[in-house]
Amino acid sequence: MDDVRHFVTRLFNENKPLWQIRQAAEALEVFYSEVEPQAWARYWPGDLLPEAEKEGLATGEPADLGRAPVEGAVSAAWKGRTDTGTLPERYEGFLDEARERLRTERYSYRTEQTYLDWVRRFLIFAQPLDRGAMVWPEAKEYLEYLTLKRRVSSATLNQALSALQFLFAVVLQKQTGGAEGVKRPARSQRVPTVLTMEEVAALFAEMEGTGRLMAELMYGAGLRVMECARLRVKDVDFGNGHIVVRGGKGDKDRRVPLPERSLPALKVQMAEARRRWDKDRAMGVEGVFLPEALSVKFVNAATEWGWFWLFPADGLSEDPWTGKIRRHHLGVNGVQQLVKRAALRAGLVKSVSPHTLRHSFATHMLASGSDIREVQELLGHSDVSTTMIYTHVLQSPGRKPASPLDRLPEVKTGE
Repeated sequence: MDDVRHFVTRLFNENKPLWQIRQAAEALEVFYSEVEPQAWARYWPGDLLPEAEKEGLATGEPADLGRAPVEGAVSAAWKGRTDTGTLPERYEGFLDEARERLRTERYSYRTEQTYLDWVRRFLIFAQPLDRGAMVWPEAKEYLEYLTLKRRVSSATLNQALSALQFLFAVVLQKQTGGAEGVKRPARSQRVPTVLTMEEVAALFAEMEGTGRLMAELMYGAGLRVMECARLRVKDVDFGNGHIVVRGGKGDKDRRVPLPERSLPALKVQMAEARRRWDKDRAMGVEGVFLPEALSVKFVNAATEWGWFWLFPADGLSEDPWTGKIRRHHLGVNGVQQLVKRAALRAGLVKSVSPHTLRHSFATHMLASGSDIREVQELLGHSDVSTTMIYTHVLQSPGRKPASPLDRLPEVKTGE
């Protein structure tokens, strides 16, 4: 802390603007509280800049660039606290209880992991003595900490709020688990990034093998990246020319078109998956993960060819539900990186991710004359208003709105 004080004083002596000095002090607090946590940083002083404050106010320096004043942050109930670090062992049993309740309520595994992470962060922040000490006002303080100090996005704050509501309403069974005194932030409205057909072709030209096939399916069938990774052998219907997406967002099944251009690569991938399946059978691998209680209802399903992954992972991994060693599908992180690197090689300046291919699928379908209800079903949207965002990108299917600048008559100058 002496080094911090010396650094801040040096900035002040060098006549740095007050807002820069305050910004530097805040950056150091974040660094020593969250990036490289130090025990002494838990009691961060509120008098680092007392004289600088007066000098700066007298000279009219900008206080904080429109952000929450540092004084308010210093006096807040969460001053000197953090939600990062190691969870104390005394909370492990409670975290296991929360995991059990999430599974009882039939939440997906990814939602389970997300909610447990927020519960863990909240426990580190609040450090409650027992269950009775977990009260909603403490949760409100944590949400304020996320908003004012961590400056998380509205989507992240909504996610944390949902996790805390589940904690209080379901795990602790307290009536104060609602959004009592907390306003759920509105979701930001963003226009999706859409590639032109030429850009999509340029992207695919920089890809090959399994990565290119997955990218083609995401664009050609409007699949989410996780839906693509989770495809099983039986989901690809070559005879009827469609793919069945099972357990998509909202646990809904749907049929999507099977792109004819991808058929040769799909058959090659199917043969590769068959070789991997044959190898697993010879090794006596437990099989693949099955949703819900199918492994009980269909005892041999996990080892059957039809249930095998279309895109199996190279190595075996532990099933988080049963603890058995099984074959999982390819991870989505690798696919995301492949798409991003291919976009860089193709010279695309747009921010491209696997989901960009799904956006492009929807927009190009509407541009080709497809009905918006049909596109809604292909994307698996519950409400057509979600699909309507692509009409904002397209404006009107098949028509590009003309700018009034392009309609101005030519005026000759300089004659």
